[in-house]
Amino acid sequence: MRLGPIGTAVPRHCYDRARDLEVARLILRPTAEQESWIPGVYAKSGIEKRYYVLGEAELDDLVRRPLAGMTEKERSEWNGPSVGQRMGYYEREAKTLAVQAAGSAMEQAGCSPGQITHLVTISCTGFEAPGVDFSLMDSLGLSADVERTHVGFMGCHGALNGLRVARGLVAAQPDARVLLCAVELCSLHYHCRWDPSRVISNSLFADGAAATVCVADGGEASRGWKLMANGSHRVADTQAMMGWVIGDHGFEMTLTKEVPKVIEAQLGPWVDRWLAKQGMTRSEVGSWAVHPGGPRILEATENALGLAAGGLGDSRGVLRDFGNMSSPTLLFIAKRMMERGAELPCVMLGFGPGLAIEAALWV
Repeated sequence: MRLGPIGTAVPRHCYDRARDLEVARLILRPTAEQESWIPGVYAKSGIEKRYYVLGEAELDDLVRRPLAGMTEKERSEWNGPSVGQRMGYYEREAKTLAVQAAGSAMEQAGCSPGQITHLVTISCTGFEAPGVDFSLMDSLGLSADVERTHVGFMGCHGALNGLRVARGLVAAQPDARVLLCAVELCSLHYHCRWDPSRVISNSLFADGAAATVCVADGGEASRGWKLMANGSHRVADTQAMMGWVIGDHGFEMTLTKEVPKVIEAQLGPWVDRWLAKQGMTRSEVGSWAVHPGGPRILEATENALGLAAGGLGDSRGVLRDFGNMSSPTLLFIAKRMMERGAELPCVMLGFGPGLAIEAALWV
Protein backbone atom coordinates (compact mmCIF):
# COMPACT_ATOMS: atom_id res chain seq x y z
CA MET A 1 0.00 0.00 0.00
CA ARG A 2 1.18 3.51 -0.83
CA LEU A 3 0.60 6.62 1.27
CA GLY A 4 -0.67 9.55 -0.77
CA PRO A 5 -0.15 13.26 -0.07
CA ILE A 6 -1.38 14.29 3.37
CA GLY A 7 -3.93 17.04 3.95
CA THR A 8 -4.09 18.73 7.35
CA ALA A 9 -6.39 21.19 9.09
CA VAL A 10 -6.44 23.02 12.43
CA PRO A 11 -9.06 25.31 14.04
CA ARG A 12 -8.86 29.06 13.59
CA HIS A 13 -8.12 29.78 17.27
CA CYS A 14 -4.34 29.78 17.80
CA TYR A 15 -3.05 29.81 21.38
CA ASP A 16 0.51 30.82 22.20
CA ARG A 17 2.05 30.18 25.62
CA ALA A 18 0.77 33.42 27.17
CA ARG A 19 -2.79 32.81 25.97
CA ASP A 20 -2.62 29.21 27.15
CA LEU A 21 -1.72 30.37 30.65
CA GLU A 22 -4.66 32.79 30.69
CA VAL A 23 -7.04 29.94 29.85
CA ALA A 24 -5.45 27.69 32.48
CA ARG A 25 -6.04 30.33 35.15
CA LEU A 26 -9.62 30.87 33.99
CA ILE A 27 -10.55 27.20 33.97
CA LEU A 28 -8.54 25.85 36.92
CA ARG A 29 -9.11 28.77 39.32
CA PRO A 30 -5.81 27.98 41.08
CA THR A 31 -4.63 29.15 44.47
CA ALA A 32 -1.59 31.44 44.54
CA GLU A 33 0.67 28.44 45.21
CA GLN A 34 -0.88 26.41 42.41
CA GLU A 35 -0.69 29.32 39.99
CA SER A 36 3.04 29.66 40.61
CA TRP A 37 3.48 26.04 39.46
CA ILE A 38 1.52 26.25 36.19
CA PRO A 39 3.98 28.35 34.08
CA GLY A 40 6.76 25.82 34.70
CA VAL A 41 4.55 22.96 33.54
CA TYR A 42 3.63 24.76 30.34
CA ALA A 43 7.24 25.82 29.71
CA LYS A 44 8.35 22.18 29.85
CA SER A 45 5.68 21.06 27.37
CA GLY A 46 7.82 21.84 24.33
CA ILE A 47 4.82 23.62 22.78
CA GLU A 48 4.99 27.18 21.50
CA LYS A 49 1.51 27.27 19.98
CA ARG A 50 -1.48 25.01 19.45
CA TYR A 51 -4.98 25.27 18.02
CA TYR A 52 -8.39 24.86 19.70
CA VAL A 53 -11.99 24.91 18.54
CA LEU A 54 -12.61 26.85 21.76
CA GLY A 55 -12.43 30.59 21.22
CA GLU A 56 -13.74 33.42 23.39
CA ALA A 57 -17.41 32.74 22.59
CA GLU A 58 -17.02 29.05 23.44
CA LEU A 59 -15.19 29.82 26.68
CA ASP A 60 -18.00 32.19 27.60
CA ASP A 61 -20.56 29.47 26.94
CA LEU A 62 -18.75 26.63 28.67
CA VAL A 63 -16.86 28.38 31.49
CA ARG A 64 -17.41 32.07 32.21
CA ARG A 65 -21.22 32.20 32.33
CA PRO A 66 -21.60 28.99 34.39
CA LEU A 67 -19.01 30.19 36.92
CA ALA A 68 -20.59 33.65 37.17
CA GLY A 69 -23.84 32.15 38.40
CA MET A 70 -22.28 30.03 41.17
CA THR A 71 -21.57 30.55 44.83
CA GLU A 72 -17.97 30.34 45.99
CA LYS A 73 -18.57 26.81 47.30
CA GLU A 74 -20.11 25.74 43.99
CA ARG A 75 -17.14 27.15 42.09
CA SER A 76 -14.71 25.21 44.25
CA GLU A 77 -16.58 21.97 43.47
CA TRP A 78 -17.19 22.62 39.76
CA ASN A 79 -15.87 19.89 37.46
CA GLY A 80 -16.47 21.70 34.21
CA PRO A 81 -18.99 21.23 31.40
CA SER A 82 -20.92 17.99 31.12
CA VAL A 83 -20.05 15.33 28.56
CA GLY A 84 -23.22 16.30 26.69
CA GLN A 85 -22.08 19.92 26.37
CA ARG A 86 -18.63 18.87 25.21
CA MET A 87 -20.04 16.40 22.68
CA GLY A 88 -22.30 19.12 21.32
CA TYR A 89 -19.20 21.01 20.25
CA TYR A 90 -17.66 17.83 18.85
CA GLU A 91 -20.71 17.21 16.70
CA ARG A 92 -20.55 20.76 15.32
CA GLU A 93 -16.81 21.22 14.91
CA ALA A 94 -15.16 17.87 14.12
CA LYS A 95 -16.79 17.56 10.70
CA THR A 96 -15.44 20.95 9.58
CA LEU A 97 -11.81 20.01 10.24
CA ALA A 98 -12.26 16.53 8.79
CA VAL A 99 -13.72 17.88 5.54
CA GLN A 100 -10.92 20.44 5.19
CA ALA A 101 -8.18 17.85 5.68
CA ALA A 102 -9.79 15.18 3.51
CA GLY A 103 -10.60 17.62 0.72
CA SER A 104 -6.98 18.78 0.69
CA ALA A 105 -5.70 15.19 0.57
CA MET A 106 -7.97 14.31 -2.36
CA GLU A 107 -7.05 17.44 -4.27
CA GLN A 108 -3.31 16.81 -3.82
CA ALA A 109 -3.74 13.19 -4.88
CA GLY A 110 -5.75 14.19 -7.96
CA CYS A 111 -8.51 11.88 -6.77
CA SER A 112 -12.13 12.60 -7.66
CA PRO A 113 -14.98 11.80 -5.24
CA GLY A 114 -16.19 9.00 -7.48
CA GLN A 115 -12.84 7.23 -7.23
CA ILE A 116 -13.02 6.76 -3.44
CA THR A 117 -14.13 3.19 -2.68
CA HIS A 118 -13.53 3.03 1.09
CA LEU A 119 -13.57 5.50 3.97
CA VAL A 120 -11.67 4.97 7.23
CA THR A 121 -12.29 7.51 9.99
CA ILE A 122 -10.33 7.74 13.25
CA SER A 123 -11.24 9.59 16.44
CA CYS A 124 -11.19 9.10 20.19
CA THR A 125 -12.39 12.49 21.46
CA GLY A 126 -16.02 12.29 20.43
CA PHE A 127 -18.85 9.99 19.43
CA GLU A 128 -21.80 10.62 17.15
CA ALA A 129 -23.82 8.38 14.83
CA PRO A 130 -24.21 9.14 12.02
CA GLY A 131 -20.93 10.95 12.41
CA VAL A 132 -17.91 12.36 10.67
CA ASP A 133 -18.05 9.63 8.03
CA PHE A 134 -21.47 10.80 6.79
CA SER A 135 -20.29 14.42 6.86
CA LEU A 136 -17.31 13.51 4.68
CA MET A 137 -19.55 11.65 2.24
CA ASP A 138 -22.01 14.51 1.98
CA SER A 139 -19.54 17.40 1.85
CA LEU A 140 -17.06 15.76 -0.52
CA GLY A 141 -19.65 14.13 -2.77
CA LEU A 142 -18.53 10.56 -2.11
CA SER A 143 -20.63 7.70 -3.40
CA ALA A 144 -23.41 6.37 -1.20
CA ASP A 145 -21.81 2.95 -1.77
CA VAL A 146 -18.48 3.86 -0.14
CA GLU A 147 -17.58 1.20 2.43
CA ARG A 148 -17.04 2.78 5.85
CA THR A 149 -14.94 1.72 8.83
CA HIS A 150 -14.47 3.74 12.03
CA VAL A 151 -11.45 3.28 14.32
CA GLY A 152 -12.52 4.67 17.69
CA PHE A 153 -11.00 5.24 21.11
CA MET A 154 -7.52 3.94 20.20
CA GLY A 155 -5.80 7.10 21.43
CA CYS A 156 -2.60 8.62 20.12
CA HIS A 157 -1.63 5.67 17.91
CA GLY A 158 -5.06 5.58 16.23
CA ALA A 159 -3.68 6.61 12.83
CA LEU A 160 -1.49 3.51 12.81
CA ASN A 161 -4.52 1.34 13.50
CA GLY A 162 -6.36 3.10 10.69
CA LEU A 163 -3.46 2.58 8.29
CA ARG A 164 -3.48 -1.12 9.12
CA VAL A 165 -7.17 -1.24 8.19
CA ALA A 166 -6.47 0.62 4.94
CA ARG A 167 -3.65 -1.80 4.10
CA GLY A 168 -5.97 -4.75 4.55
CA LEU A 169 -8.65 -3.17 2.36
CA VAL A 170 -6.17 -2.45 -0.44
CA ALA A 171 -4.73 -5.96 -0.21
CA ALA A 172 -8.22 -7.44 -0.56
CA GLN A 173 -9.22 -5.09 -3.39
CA PRO A 174 -6.19 -3.85 -5.39
CA ASP A 175 -8.18 -1.20 -7.24
CA ALA A 176 -9.43 0.34 -3.98
CA ARG A 177 -8.85 3.96 -3.10
CA VAL A 178 -9.12 4.39 0.65
CA LEU A 179 -9.72 7.84 2.09
CA LEU A 180 -8.36 7.83 5.63
CA CYS A 181 -9.15 10.73 7.98
CA ALA A 182 -8.19 11.28 11.63
CA VAL A 183 -9.80 14.12 13.58
CA GLU A 184 -9.53 15.00 17.28
CA LEU A 185 -10.84 17.82 19.47
CA CYS A 186 -8.76 17.22 22.58
CA SER A 187 -9.46 20.71 23.96
CA LEU A 188 -13.05 19.65 24.70
CA HIS A 189 -11.71 17.43 27.49
CA TYR A 190 -9.81 20.11 29.37
CA HIS A 191 -9.87 19.23 33.08
CA CYS A 192 -11.38 21.95 35.22
CA ARG A 193 -10.37 20.96 38.75
CA TRP A 194 -6.91 20.98 40.23
CA ASP A 195 -5.03 17.72 39.76
CA PRO A 196 -1.29 17.95 38.98
CA SER A 197 -1.25 15.03 36.56
CA ARG A 198 -4.22 16.42 34.66
CA VAL A 199 -2.73 19.90 34.58
CA ILE A 200 0.12 18.26 32.67
CA SER A 201 -2.41 16.72 30.25
CA ASN A 202 -4.03 20.15 29.83
CA SER A 203 -0.65 21.56 28.84
CA LEU A 204 -0.07 19.08 26.00
CA PHE A 205 -3.19 18.36 23.96
CA ALA A 206 -4.65 20.24 20.99
CA ASP A 207 -7.08 19.94 18.07
CA GLY A 208 -6.51 19.00 14.45
CA ALA A 209 -7.28 16.70 11.54
CA ALA A 210 -5.22 14.90 8.91
CA ALA A 211 -6.16 12.77 5.91
CA THR A 212 -4.65 10.83 3.02
CA VAL A 213 -5.68 8.61 0.14
CA CYS A 214 -4.19 5.11 0.29
CA VAL A 215 -3.86 2.97 -2.84
CA ALA A 216 -2.23 -0.26 -3.98
CA ASP A 217 1.43 -0.28 -4.96
CA GLY A 218 2.13 0.35 -8.65
CA GLY A 219 1.18 2.76 -11.38
CA GLU A 220 0.89 6.40 -10.47
CA ALA A 221 0.86 5.47 -6.78
CA SER A 222 4.56 4.56 -6.85
CA ARG A 223 5.43 8.12 -5.76
CA GLY A 224 4.29 7.72 -2.14
CA TRP A 225 5.77 5.91 0.83
CA LYS A 226 5.13 2.16 0.68
CA LEU A 227 3.85 0.39 3.80
CA MET A 228 5.86 -2.80 4.21
CA ALA A 229 4.83 -3.97 7.68
CA ASN A 230 2.73 -3.18 10.73
CA GLY A 231 3.60 -4.08 14.31
CA SER A 232 1.76 -4.09 17.62
CA HIS A 233 2.86 -4.90 21.16
CA ARG A 234 1.13 -4.74 24.52
CA VAL A 235 3.61 -4.13 27.34
CA ALA A 236 2.86 -6.43 30.26
CA ASP A 237 1.69 -5.06 33.61
CA THR A 238 1.24 -1.47 32.41
CA GLN A 239 -2.54 -1.21 32.13
CA ALA A 240 -2.83 1.28 34.99
CA MET A 241 -0.14 3.58 33.58
CA MET A 242 -2.08 4.99 30.64
CA GLY A 243 -5.87 4.99 30.35
CA TRP A 244 -8.78 6.91 28.85
CA VAL A 245 -12.29 6.65 30.27
CA ILE A 246 -15.54 8.60 29.85
CA GLY A 247 -16.49 10.52 32.99
CA ASP A 248 -19.45 12.76 33.75
CA HIS A 249 -17.43 15.90 32.92
CA GLY A 250 -15.31 14.90 29.94
CA PHE A 251 -13.05 12.04 28.98
CA GLU A 252 -10.53 11.45 31.75
CA MET A 253 -6.98 10.45 30.91
CA THR A 254 -4.51 8.72 33.21
CA LEU A 255 -0.86 9.20 32.30
CA THR A 256 1.61 8.28 35.02
CA LYS A 257 5.23 9.31 35.31
CA GLU A 258 6.23 5.67 34.85
CA VAL A 259 5.34 5.67 31.13
CA PRO A 260 8.63 7.19 29.85
CA LYS A 261 10.60 4.77 32.02
CA VAL A 262 8.72 1.80 30.56
CA ILE A 263 9.23 3.04 27.02
CA GLU A 264 12.95 3.52 27.61
CA ALA A 265 13.28 0.00 29.02
CA GLN A 266 10.95 -1.93 26.70
CA LEU A 267 10.88 -0.21 23.31
CA GLY A 268 14.35 -1.00 21.99
CA PRO A 269 14.23 -4.81 22.46
CA TRP A 270 10.75 -5.04 20.94
CA VAL A 271 11.66 -2.86 17.93
CA ASP A 272 14.71 -5.05 17.33
CA ARG A 273 12.61 -8.22 17.39
CA TRP A 274 10.01 -6.70 15.08
CA LEU A 275 12.56 -5.36 12.60
CA ALA A 276 14.31 -8.74 12.54
CA LYS A 277 11.07 -10.28 11.26
CA GLN A 278 11.29 -7.82 8.36
CA GLY A 279 14.93 -8.79 7.69
CA MET A 280 16.23 -5.48 9.04
CA THR A 281 18.28 -4.08 11.89
CA ARG A 282 17.85 -0.80 13.71
CA SER A 283 20.97 0.63 12.04
CA GLU A 284 19.30 0.29 8.62
CA VAL A 285 16.41 2.61 9.54
CA GLY A 286 16.82 5.94 7.76
CA SER A 287 14.36 8.00 9.82
CA TRP A 288 11.92 7.76 12.69
CA ALA A 289 8.43 9.28 12.97
CA VAL A 290 7.46 9.09 16.65
CA HIS A 291 4.24 10.34 18.18
CA PRO A 292 5.17 13.21 20.55
CA GLY A 293 3.15 12.37 23.62
CA GLY A 294 5.34 14.95 25.34
CA PRO A 295 9.04 15.86 25.63
CA ARG A 296 9.74 13.05 28.11
CA ILE A 297 8.22 10.48 25.75
CA LEU A 298 10.50 11.67 22.95
CA GLU A 299 13.55 11.66 25.23
CA ALA A 300 12.73 8.13 26.38
CA THR A 301 12.33 6.99 22.77
CA GLU A 302 15.66 8.51 21.75
CA ASN A 303 17.37 6.77 24.65
CA ALA A 304 15.65 3.45 23.91
CA LEU A 305 16.60 3.51 20.22
CA GLY A 306 20.10 4.90 20.69
CA LEU A 307 19.33 8.10 18.79
CA ALA A 308 21.13 11.38 19.31
CA ALA A 309 19.59 13.71 21.88
CA GLY A 310 17.06 15.85 20.05
CA GLY A 311 17.27 13.52 17.07
CA LEU A 312 13.52 13.29 16.61
CA GLY A 313 13.41 16.75 15.09
CA ASP A 314 10.25 16.33 13.02
CA SER A 315 8.31 15.00 16.01
CA ARG A 316 9.55 17.85 18.17
CA GLY A 317 8.74 20.36 15.46
CA VAL A 318 5.14 19.23 15.19
CA LEU A 319 4.79 19.21 18.98
CA ARG A 320 6.21 22.74 19.10
CA ASP A 321 3.97 24.09 16.34
CA PHE A 322 0.72 22.20 16.95
CA GLY A 323 0.81 20.37 20.30
CA ASN A 324 -0.26 16.76 20.79
CA MET A 325 -3.37 16.34 18.62
CA SER A 326 -3.68 12.63 19.44
CA SER A 327 -4.38 10.48 16.37
CA PRO A 328 -3.74 13.02 13.55
CA THR A 329 -0.31 13.94 14.93
CA LEU A 330 1.67 11.15 13.28
CA LEU A 331 0.23 12.13 9.91
CA PHE A 332 1.32 15.75 10.51
CA ILE A 333 4.82 14.39 11.20
CA ALA A 334 4.77 12.16 8.11
CA LYS A 335 3.70 15.14 5.98
CA ARG A 336 6.64 17.18 7.26
CA MET A 337 9.04 14.30 6.62
CA MET A 338 7.73 13.55 3.12
CA GLU A 339 7.97 17.21 2.12
CA ARG A 340 11.61 17.47 3.21
CA GLY A 341 12.52 14.12 1.63
CA ALA A 342 13.31 12.20 4.81
CA GLU A 343 15.50 9.16 4.32
CA LEU A 344 13.77 5.80 3.99
CA PRO A 345 13.15 3.25 5.42
CA CYS A 346 11.11 5.10 8.03
CA VAL A 347 9.72 3.54 11.19
CA MET A 348 6.58 5.16 12.58
CA LEU A 349 5.84 4.62 16.29
CA GLY A 350 2.92 5.53 18.53
CA PHE A 351 2.05 4.79 22.16
CA GLY A 352 -1.43 4.41 23.58
CA PRO A 353 -3.61 3.10 26.38
CA GLY A 354 -2.55 -0.23 27.70
CA LEU A 355 0.43 0.58 27.47
CA ALA A 356 0.48 -0.41 23.80
CA ILE A 357 3.07 0.21 21.08
CA GLU A 358 2.01 0.47 17.43
CA ALA A 359 4.49 0.58 14.55
CA ALA A 360 4.65 0.84 10.77
CA LEU A 361 7.60 0.34 8.42
CA TRP A 362 7.70 2.53 5.28
CA VAL A 363 10.07 2.22 2.35
